[in-house]
This record gives sequence, structure tokens and C-alpha cells, in this order.
Amino acid sequence: MTELPFPKCWKIKTKPHKFCPGCGHPITLKALGWALDELGIQGTTVVGFDIGCSLLAWDFFDVDSFQTHHGRTVPVMIGYKTVSPERICIAYVGDGGAYAIGAQHLVNSALRHDNITVIVVNNTNYAMTGGQKAPTTLPGEVTKTTLEGAGEFHMQGPEMVANSLAQKGDYVARGSIDNPVQLKQFIKRAIENQIANKGFSFVEALSVCPLNWGTDAKETLAKLEKHKKYYPIKEFYK
Repeated sequence: MTELPFPKCWKIKTKPHKFCPGCGHPITLKALGWALDELGIQGTTVVGFDIGCSLLAWDFFDVDSFQTHHGRTVPVMIGYKTVSPERICIAYVGDGGAYAIGAQHLVNSALRHDNITVIVVNNTNYAMTGGQKAPTTLPGEVTKTTLEGAGEFHMQGPEMVANSLAQKGDYVARGSIDNPVQLKQFIKRAIENQIANKGFSFVEALSVCPLNWGTDAKETLAKLEKHKKYYPIKEFYK
């Protein structure tokens, strides 16, 4: 494995990823890796990966990790944290696993003020199964199941958590893969919040899926920029 040419505090090793060309997951995972490296908590961290594109990262890091059933990553990490409160527990989930089949777990974990960190990658579709409509698919977007364009409903996860569920001490933010340094900082703050035992920490990473979007590099970045109008980049609650 080769050393990356980053500053000393970002000195990490790398290996080829298993994601589609242009996917946003590798950038999100690199941001997570930077955060873990800077905090120096590899020995105490455990990461749960949701079934979906997320599962391709199960062996990326030199930390304890495992896969869960689709949508069940959050409760599994809560269980792990309950029996091992000294561990840093991170749930890495896609937008389908977080906001559809796993929505009840996300809502109740936030309501309970669980001291875990949840990272959700939002690429506005069910990517691994072929690009179907997801809770985050935006109005008018064409997917395999919305051939004439999606309806108006779209889930804004951080807004829901921050405005309706979060309590004092919780941390909620949304970053984007086109600003990995800022995304890394948001993830690092979320993990630090857990280390300080302040409560629920939640970061959404606004991402891309050029394979299912059917876009080239220029079109992909332009579409990501348009998505920010619906999914603003900010820290919502801390």
C-alpha cells in the first residue's frame, strides 16, 4: 500500500475501492478516514455498514467493522454501544437505509439521544439495485421507477432531525463530496461529540451517482450543485 501525499496529520494508507467510477462513496469514506486518523481512535472505533453500496466499504479501515441487514445499522450500533460504552460506534448508511426501511430506527435513536454517530450518504436514488426512486429523489427526477419524473416529496434528513428530534448536545450537519475538507471536519465534529458523551451525532454527505444518473463528470457536478438548493450545506445543530 502507498502513502498519500497529505500533511502529516492526514498520513493514511490507501487501497483501490470497489465502487463505480465517479461514485461519491470513496470521497465520503476518505473524509471519514481522515477524521479517524486525526483523532487517533482506530483502536476504539467500530463501524457498521448498511447493505447497499455502503457494504463495499466493510474492509476499508483498520478498525473493527461489520455489515448489517438493510436499514438495521443504527439499532445494531446502538446495541454495540450499550454493551461497550467505551467504544466509538459509527453507523455508515445510504439514504434508502436511513430514510426508508431504517427511518424508524433513525427517528427513535435521535429521540432517545443515543450517543452514537450516524453518517448518511445521499445520492438521491437506490444505487446498488439499479437506480430506483429513493426518499431523497427530487421533484421531476427520472429514475427506473419514476420514468415521467418523481413527485414533490423528498426527505430532508438533517432538517428533520435538527428541527423535530435533536436535543441539547446533539450534533447535526450536512456536507458535500465536492468539499471533502469541510465534510471531514463535520464528520470529525460528530465523532468528537460522541467522544464527549454529548448525545446523538448525525452527518449527511450529499453525494453523486453518475452511473444511475447517466451523467458525465461535468454534468454530475452540475447536478450536485442543483441538489444543494434542496439540500443546503450547513451545520444545523450543535
